[in-house]
Amino acid sequence: MGELVIVAIGGNSLVRDNGRDSIADQYEAVCETAINIADMVEQGFQVVVTHGNGPQVGFAMRRCEIAHEVSGMPTIPLVNCVADTQGGIGYQIQQALTNEFAKRGIAKKVASIITQVEVSKEDPNFQNPTKPVGSFFTLEQAEAMKAEHPDWVFIEDSGRGYRRVVPSPKPIDIVEKEAIRSLIEAGYVVIAAGGGGIPVVKTGENTYDGIDAVIDKDFATSLLAEQIDAQTLIITTGVPQVCIHFGKPEQKALEQITIEETKQYVQEEHFAKGSMLPKIEASLSFLEHRGSRVIITNPESLKDAIVGKAGTHIVKQ
Repeated sequence: MGELVIVAIGGNSLVRDNGRDSIADQYEAVCETAINIADMVEQGFQVVVTHGNGPQVGFAMRRCEIAHEVSGMPTIPLVNCVADTQGGIGYQIQQALTNEFAKRGIAKKVASIITQVEVSKEDPNFQNPTKPVGSFFTLEQAEAMKAEHPDWVFIEDSGRGYRRVVPSPKPIDIVEKEAIRSLIEAGYVVIAAGGGGIPVVKTGENTYDGIDAVIDKDFATSLLAEQIDAQTLIITTGVPQVCIHFGKPEQKALEQITIEETKQYVQEEHFAKGSMLPKIEASLSFLEHRGSRVIITNPESLKDAIVGKAGTHIVKQ
C-alpha cells in the first residue's frame, strides 16, 4: 500500500450558501470533492477521509426545535444530532467515492464507520462553548433568536456573520481506532470520525455515555491520524494556501513553513480563532506527536498539493 494520508473535509465546504443548502445540493458538493479524493487514490495513496458537520448539525438541531414547538415532537439530544449527521454525510461521501471509483475502473471499496470519540466531562469548554454550528445570521437575526432562546450563545464568525456556538471539548481517544486500522489494512478507503466523532465520556472499563457537544473535526482528525500512524494530514479549507496578514494589503501566502515558524505566526496572532487557528493547532499537534507533514489547501487543489505543487506545507524542520 502507498503512503497513508488522512484528509479532513470541512462541513462548510459542503454548503455553498444559504440558498443552496438542501441534501441534493450537499451531495453535488460531495461528488465534486470525491473527484479530488479519487485523484489521490489514483496516484497511489492510501486515503482515510474525515469531515466536519458544523452547518449540518445546526440544521438538525433547528429542525428538532421547530418540530417540538409546532407539534410537540420529542427533542433530540445534540449528541444524537451529531450521530445522525455523521451517518448522513458519511453515506453521501461513501456513495460518491464508490461511484467515482467505478467510473475510473479503480478496484477500491469504501466503508464508513460510526465513530465515537472520548472527551472529558471536566473539559472547560462545557462551561464556555466555542464551536459554531448552523447557518450564518445577521446581528439582528441573532439577537432575535437569543431573545427567544436566552440560553443560546452566538459569536461573530470570521466576518461572515453570527452563528450559534455549542460546547467543543478536546478529543482524548478514538474509540473505534482498531476497527478503522483493520479496514485500512484490508485496502478500504475509510470514512471515519465524521463531524469530529460522536462525543462520549468513559464511565468504566470499556463503557461509555454520550454527551452533548460537537468536537472540532480538525482536532479529532489530528488525533485519529496519530493513532492510525498516518504519514500525512491534509486539512481542506476555503483558500488554496494559508496566509499571514490575511485580508490586508501586505497579505502573504505561505508555501512551506516549519513547526517553529508556525508557532511564531500563532504568537503574532495571524490566524483567526474561529477559522484558521484550530487547523494550525491541530497541525502542530500531529507533527509534534507522530506525523511527517501537514498540507492545508482547498479541495480542488488536492491532486497538486499532495505532490508539493500547491497548498501550504507544514514540516518538522
